[in-house]
Formats: sequence, structure tokens, C-alpha cells
Amino acid sequence: MVKRFEDLTLQDDFMFCKVMQDPMLCKKLIEIILSDTIGKIAYVSVQHSISTYEQAKSVRFDVLVQTENSKFYDVEMQVSNERNIPKRMRFYQAAMDISFLDKGNSYNNLNDSFIIFICTFDALGNNRPVYTFENTCLENKNISLQDGTKKVIINAEAFGGTQDKELKYFLEYLKTGKVKSEFTRRIEKMIQTIKNNEQARQEYRLMSTFEMDARDKGFSEGTYNNKRETAKILKQLGDSTQKIMQVTGLSESEIEKL
Repeated sequence: MVKRFEDLTLQDDFMFCKVMQDPMLCKKLIEIILSDTIGKIAYVSVQHSISTYEQAKSVRFDVLVQTENSKFYDVEMQVSNERNIPKRMRFYQAAMDISFLDKGNSYNNLNDSFIIFICTFDALGNNRPVYTFENTCLENKNISLQDGTKKVIINAEAFGGTQDKELKYFLEYLKTGKVKSEFTRRIEKMIQTIKNNEQARQEYRLMSTFEMDARDKGFSEGTYNNKRETAKILKQLGDSTQKIMQVTGLSESEIEKL
């Protein structure tokens, strides 16, 4: 059953992506999770799809961020424990590297990248609020591979187990909806602003209809026609081609023909 637009919270994929389109909120969240500054954001892309080649499984990042120092951050919201997060992180990392290293470039040109999964559950079962992984040598753990990658899994259930107040208040807000910090107040205010936006409401309705149709019919001709109709409506609402591509999965040329 599709959740009512009025009932959406930060846990919901649609609302999380909408909130994270605000560069300042997005930057602050990443910095809270990493306990570090990340510099100025160059761009934020939500529901960013990557397909490395025709037969390969595609990847759709919830929130993909690039900073001015050319580092990449993928931030995912995960509310369902499908017990595949470690392998998903591996695949997302590989897809990101392949997509952003141009042909002929040196491997040394690979950007530093961070894969962050914000989970409402304990994905690894050790009751830690934060799990951070880097590649180190098993024979000597003081030796780091220094490959420029870091993977972070957040466990919102363990919000009481962190001494970092900002992280604690964010995770508690995620789990309970209780607002206890300036940052969570800003998030809640943004959510209410989005809920009062009629275009966002229509976009959610269209996305929900499309997703239900895709589940019911599979990727059939009927679903393709539904994509086209959704794209037409989004064009009338003034959405960009990039946004329509993200919502429907249609190519730029298909959208331009509508």
C-alpha cells in the first residue's frame, strides 16, 4: 500500500531525496556522519542512475554528491533489511569508479569516494551506531591500502550508544521523529515546506503510480506507455529533462520526442 504524502518522513525515499537536494542540509548530514568537514558541495544529484553496459545491473544512488575537491559521496537511506548491504556497497563502489573514470585516464585519477548507508536497523548485528570500513593489511593493521575509499553503515537503532550529540539527535529523530537539535529542526521545517508544495505532491503521486504499475505488470509495453504518460505530465509541470529521466527511466531522446 502506498503511503500518503502527508505521512511521509525522512525515512521515506522520496522525502529523503527531496530534503537532501538542499546542499546545506546534505553537507551537514555527511559531516555529522563522518565527524569531519567535506568542503563546499559542487553538485547534488538525487536518484542518480548509472548503467555501466547494456547487460549489467544498473545502480540508482539515492543521493550522489561531489565536492569542489572532487570527492564523491553516495548517501543511501535503507529501511528494509534485505541482508545484502555489504555486497551492495561493493557493487555501488565499483559502479561509481567505472562511471567517473574516463577512458584513457590513469587509475591515479580515481576520485576519493565514500559510500554511506543510513539504516533504521542494525545491519551487522553488533549494536554499534556507526560502522566504518577502510582497506587495511591483515598482516599489519597499521598499513592502509590508501585506495581512497571508505564505507560507512549507520545503525539508527543504537542512537543512544554514541557520544556525538549531533549524530545521536539525528538518529533519534530518524527513529522516533523527536526534534532535539537545530539540525533536526531544519530538516523538519524542510519536510513541512515540501509537504506544502503542490508540485512535490503531484510528483509523488505520479512516482507512486508508476512504481505500482511496474510491480504489477513488470517492464512491459504497458509500463512503457505509463512512463511516457508520466513524462508528459512532468514536462507540463515544468520539471527538467534530467529529473524526468530519473523518475521514469526514459532516455533524453525519448523525452524530447514527447
